[in-house]
Amino acid sequence: MSTENEFSGFSWQNSKWMIKGLIIGVIALLLMIPLSYIRELVQEREKRAKEVSAEVSGKWAGPQNLIGPIAVIEYNEPDTARKTTVSRKAYVLPEKLDIQAEVSPREKHRSIFRVMLYDAKIRMTGYFRENLLKDLGISPEKINWERSHMLLSIADQKGLNKPIQLTLDSTRIEMEQEASGTGDHFTAPLKSEKNGTGTKLSFSVDVDLKGSHQLFFTPIGKTTTVSMKSSWQNPSFSGASLPQNSEIGKGGFTANWVSFAHTQSFPRQWTGEVFKLQHRFPRDAADYESRSEISSQAFGVDLYIPVNGYQNTLRSIKYALLCILLTFAAFFIIELTSKSSVHPFQYGLVGLALILFYSLLLSISEYTGFNWAYLIASVATIVLIGWFVKQILRSGRSTTILSFVLVVVYSYVFSLLNLEDYSLLFGSVGLFVMLGVLMYFSKKLKWQ
Repeated sequence: MSTENEFSGFSWQNSKWMIKGLIIGVIALLLMIPLSYIRELVQEREKRAKEVSAEVSGKWAGPQNLIGPIAVIEYNEPDTARKTTVSRKAYVLPEKLDIQAEVSPREKHRSIFRVMLYDAKIRMTGYFRENLLKDLGISPEKINWERSHMLLSIADQKGLNKPIQLTLDSTRIEMEQEASGTGDHFTAPLKSEKNGTGTKLSFSVDVDLKGSHQLFFTPIGKTTTVSMKSSWQNPSFSGASLPQNSEIGKGGFTANWVSFAHTQSFPRQWTGEVFKLQHRFPRDAADYESRSEISSQAFGVDLYIPVNGYQNTLRSIKYALLCILLTFAAFFIIELTSKSSVHPFQYGLVGLALILFYSLLLSISEYTGFNWAYLIASVATIVLIGWFVKQILRSGRSTTILSFVLVVVYSYVFSLLNLEDYSLLFGSVGLFVMLGVLMYFSKKLKWQ
């Protein structure tokens, strides 16, 4: 009987730490349940922010993309089957298009959410070549100049602050709205003393426009230049091409684009509805596959608000299990080396503090931005856990060690979030070093 009790005692002494380690591992996995609810909360808040942005933008004006001006030439073509003539349209793009845009940002607040709006004063100048329909083989006598017109399309007509003023050579015309398809088109009669004379046709267009988030231009000229300046300090250049040069400083930004015909997926002239004048806001290469939409070549700027931390919060949640396991591992080693006994329930409380970090991060970032929120939430979590461990172990040294581990872990995760190109390398090396540290401190552990 004595031998059996000794064997049972020996078995428990050798296996209790393994059993406790397994219990701690199960606790870590169970903590993923409340973490999933926090992840859903982040996504819900992000969705709400987008809804507020869409609501405010809908009352102001949405993202803007300008296409034009385009010369739409109507001509008569014989229909031999019906023994009559039919009216058709030919679209002609300018040889030269210069765009100058001055963007004034406006920040609107709805509750705790911020929406980026803007006013833009745009001037477009250029000219059409001498013989508008040379490449299409349409003779001048077939052209119906009375029905031909100039066309300019913008993404959201609500954004017009003033009527669009078009000047053809010396003739000044106010463009009028014409609903057509899914775009919002503005037209003006193609009136000029040079019609049909074989002389190039000069133009200028003044647009006073408002919008939200994005301002894009579609480069339809054989040579297109775009110059943009704004007092906004956080631009993101996107679309089919990036600016040739740009400067960003405390006073705002300036950017200049140059686009040539050989980079475009559409010809200088065409007949019928071969190419669509729909508005798109391309972001990546997949957006450029629709070659029938000329706005797939658009480029411009996103005026974004940098304090939006929802995506960074979601990214930080991906490292939650790593943070919990490293903290528990350090806590477990400290418990063993200090010959103290910590109840699994107390491990669970420490884990909940680590989970609530992400709730704090989310709520604070909506007011201060992600970086400050991360600092405040991490300091609060470290102080809480440090105080709790001090009450359990009654050891200042153990508390200092665990607090230091938490500082390293949170600093490590923050670095991963900010290192985009080198995050994989930094993450792999960091985990390797952490594993080495754990191996070093665990060398004193004995099975019996």
